[in-house]
Amino acid sequence: MSNIRSAFADGKAFVAFITCGDPDFETTAAAVRAAVAGGADLIELGIPFSDPTAEGPVIQAANQRALAGGATTDRVFELVRELRRDVRVPLAFMTYANVVFSYGIPRFLDRCRDVGIDGLILPDVPFEEKDEFLPACREAGVDFISLIAPTSHQRIAKIAREAEGFLYLVSSLGVTGERSEITTDLGAIVSHIREQTDVPCAIGFGISTPPQAKAMSALADGVIVGSAIVRLLAEHGTDAPPYIRDYVASMKAAMR
Repeated sequence: MSNIRSAFADGKAFVAFITCGDPDFETTAAAVRAAVAGGADLIELGIPFSDPTAEGPVIQAANQRALAGGATTDRVFELVRELRRDVRVPLAFMTYANVVFSYGIPRFLDRCRDVGIDGLILPDVPFEEKDEFLPACREAGVDFISLIAPTSHQRIAKIAREAEGFLYLVSSLGVTGERSEITTDLGAIVSHIREQTDVPCAIGFGISTPPQAKAMSALADGVIVGSAIVRLLAEHGTDAPPYIRDYVASMKAAMR
């Protein structure tokens, strides 16, 4: 079992997304530890990028703040190395293809292995183009996480059959961000996925409240929350970690 899959071994998994370097790296480290203390089973670490096309305004603004504060990919790797002194839950990077290209694919994945990254999510890489990254991921022992969207249709079965770590099911069309209602027939998509694979499936995009977390975790193996956590960092800055801990605990409690 990969380390990523172990996050789903003891029930429904809560996956927390945090943008690295927003508002600074010390706060990011504290926020990660606070999320774990609140019950997060897996952490997605966002490597800041100037054009995060899958993100809504909350996470876009976090990327801009992090970059303005001097965030670099090298600093993110050093953050992970420091976190791995005591953080044991799986860690995955969420970033964009150009970040990996500019760093050098083999070099990027070698450093992922060296610092203890378990998975990689590149939302701007179509499933059909993943082979550009997959060999280096496998060499480094890093799961390449595939996304399934409501528009994936006939591709769902193929994506599911080749999935590693977990499947990231995008709840709604559009970009990340909190939504008052999720109307996609996710139950039908999850059923189709489960006919193809036993790889866990987690739902992300738009989940922000405990009732949403409860409803989505009833359908899938886990939920992913980003914008609501990043909003706490925007609102509270360096004082955000205790708010993040309490928020994650409330979401995790609803999923039980």
